[in-house]
Amino acid sequence: MGGQLTNLSYDEWLMYVFDHPVDDAMPAWHFAPNADWWNELDDPAITVCYLTQAFESIEIVAQPYTDAQLNQGLWFLLSNACSSHMFALMDENVPWQERERCIQSFSCVYERLFVPRCTPHLSHLLRGTPSDPQGVNPLNSACYMWWDIVPLGGKPDDTIGHRLNHALLDVMERALALDSIACQESALHGLGHWCRYYPDTVTATIDAYLKRQPALPQELKTYALSARGGCVL
Repeated sequence: MGGQLTNLSYDEWLMYVFDHPVDDAMPAWHFAPNADWWNELDDPAITVCYLTQAFESIEIVAQPYTDAQLNQGLWFLLSNACSSHMFALMDENVPWQERERCIQSFSCVYERLFVPRCTPHLSHLLRGTPSDPQGVNPLNSACYMWWDIVPLGGKPDDTIGHRLNHALLDVMERALALDSIACQESALHGLGHWCRYYPDTVTATIDAYLKRQPALPQELKTYALSARGGCVL
């Protein structure tokens, strides 16, 4: 069994998240029975602080690592199948201003990592194909699946949940405006999942996107229309 890590500094935490080899033939490091682990919810304020600092400076954080390592690390942070980092953003003991800033820092990852590094492939068309079929950057995976694996959201009829949800929807809307079809597809993927609870917001956001992007590739336009109706995988 691995050991519990305690009192990690920010730099030690970065290494814990990203500094691991990637082997596509093997499960990710954190699934190994002997993997060390850090309890993200022992101090959720520290978790939110570290996440915010990492995302706001993602271009610096990324320097020592390959795109595959960054993708693996982002999946570890985002998915509750891998860790509990994201749950700190729903902990009401952490001031809302700090959690909101962390959510807003998601946009930094899109703008400073995904835009320059993701390749112009539509991931929903690649499902079921061999990995890296056409030179797809590994980061396209985390980009496309961001809103599928982030376990965040509140009850729409609850004031606190509504505030959280709109902060997340704002990030999706900003990603939709970026000059990257990978980022646009990611945002549409998220909006499609949120259509059930916020149909008016999703419809208005996607309609505005389609209006200002009349020359979209047909495949992306079709996906946008599917997302508008809440039909995404």
